Amino acid sequence: MLSESELLSRVNQPGLFHTAGGITILSARPDGTAEGVLDVTERSYNPHGTVHGGCLYTLADTVAGSAVAAACGKPCVTASGTLEFLRPATGSRVFCSTRPKKLGRVLNVMQVELTGDNGKTVATGTFTFAVTG
Repeated sequence: MLSESELLSRVNQPGLFHTAGGITILSARPDGTAEGVLDVTERSYNPHGTVHGGCLYTLADTVAGSAVAAACGKPCVTASGTLEFLRPATGSRVFCSTRPKKLGRVLNVMQVELTGDNGKTVATGTFTFAVTG
């Protein structure tokens, strides 16, 4: 099983899809909780000048998957994910926190919340992961 520092080193390595998009995992703990952040750049915006929904989805998916990997100690893949967009994300950073709804041997269900740097919730969602390792 990887330690938290080993897992963070692996998921935050340069050149991965999410790291190239400005996403960093800040913590991923064995209890199935995790935090991450999207550093917003010009590349993060949609044509309306707010953070693109795909960036927010990638943030949520990556943070929740990291939490499952930390809790299970094995690789996992996203089986499904939903995200409810509550308000436009603006500002320089978007934060994501996740907690488990169910940690299982094969299926793991995670609740996510994304907040802007103003502290307001911009999205919530549920992601299900299948353990593959």
